[in-house]
Amino acid sequence: MAIDPICKMQVDEKTAKYKSLYKGKTYYFCAPGCKREFESNPEKYARS
Repeated sequence: MAIDPICKMQVDEKTAKYKSLYKGKTYYFCAPGCKREFESNPEKYARS
């Protein structure tokens, strides 16, 4: 399970509808709002 970097919910990578690729890493989101928030400022939420 992945952790949504915005709301910290667990997200199943296999069934996640909302994903974003940033600096070679895929981030998974529980909802479109979390994906939008991440994409508006990925540096704030991305972990290396």
